[in-house]
Amino acid sequence: MTELQQRPAVVLRTSRVRSLLRLSRPQQWHKAIMVYAAPAAAGVIDQPYALLRATIAAVAFTLLSIAVYALNDVRDAPDDCRHPTKQHRPIASGSLSPKVAIAWAAITAAAGLVVIAQLGPPTFALGVAYLVTQMLYVYGLKHIAVVDVVAVALGFVLRAAAGATATGVPVSNWFLLVSLFGALFLVAGKRRAERGASTADARTRPVLAAYTAAWLDQLTTVALLGTCLSYGLWAFQYLGDDVYRQLLTVSFLPFLTGLLRYGFLVSTGRGELPEHELFRDRVLVIAGVSWAALVGIGVYLA
Repeated sequence: MTELQQRPAVVLRTSRVRSLLRLSRPQQWHKAIMVYAAPAAAGVIDQPYALLRATIAAVAFTLLSIAVYALNDVRDAPDDCRHPTKQHRPIASGSLSPKVAIAWAAITAAAGLVVIAQLGPPTFALGVAYLVTQMLYVYGLKHIAVVDVVAVALGFVLRAAAGATATGVPVSNWFLLVSLFGALFLVAGKRRAERGASTADARTRPVLAAYTAAWLDQLTTVALLGTCLSYGLWAFQYLGDDVYRQLLTVSFLPFLTGLLRYGFLVSTGRGELPEHELFRDRVLVIAGVSWAALVGIGVYLA
């Protein structure tokens, strides 16, 4: 008997569950927090109805993203086998078969669409758009320079827009622009760090070879400028209003500080894992907490 056949059934099931969990990338689920942005900015996130619908949308987008991660790992398995860290992913390591991963992707995608359908046609359409664009990314767009960056950033914008439609909050042009440029800023920083990190990432992400450091720096600068201007034009419209709304104007300072700090970290070679930088750098944490406090007080007490 082979070693696999000798292992108890319970152990095999536990191992498969763990592999499916790793395939689902729980460390990336925090991205669904974008659906709370619009209702939070509108000051309705504390209302049970809005909070419930936003949470349903977050669950739906998490399920849809799991489907995308699973298919992406199946697609990239041959290249991941040659990467020092990605070779430990479930498909590349052989702990999970591609057929199981594809079945898991189908289940989570269907579940995500069923869940998001409960929030009405506009939100459902955004969910479908997210799934389609990310599938296109996995099966081709990720290998096209510039297009790959836009596709990833679009995923964040669609989440943010879905949070608005799910809770009945009107979406302003400034909100969408901040979401778009902010996402581009994070993605540009990630690509910049990946390109300079090692040759291993270049083997598993061939599009990196098409980028020059100068162009990535240019993209980072453009995205940073776009994010600052969009947020600034939104925040300064409240200048001169009541004292609480003026806090929204003041929130531009920690917002700008956080962006500049992150840009500085990217310039030093960090930023490959944006979620790690946002929570481990002291300046970013202080800027983020200060910004959240100012916006929270300004929105809820205005």
